[in-house]
Amino acid sequence: MAQLTGLTFGGKTWTPKFAQAIDKDKCIGCGRCMKVCGYNVLDLKALNEEGEFVEDEDDEEIERKVMVVATPENCIGCEACSRICPKNCYSHAPLNN
Repeated sequence: MAQLTGLTFGGKTWTPKFAQAIDKDKCIGCGRCMKVCGYNVLDLKALNEEGEFVEDEDDEEIERKVMVVATPENCIGCEACSRICPKNCYSHAPLNN
């Protein structure tokens, strides 16, 4: 099975790991990861008291907001979101073809 790899500026092999999921129980919705991501991969979503995602924020009572991987196809595998996350919420995986 082939795996996507690249080279660093120093010539070392680098394997990008793409954002797969965010643990909504750990996430505090601080937005640091969204600020560091320049590819619009992430979005803040509202949760109700039962821990379910709320579609219409005006109609439902919101307990808190958490980050979600909204457009995974935009991820370039740099893992900047994971490195800046204070709660270690992210799971990443290399692309296997």
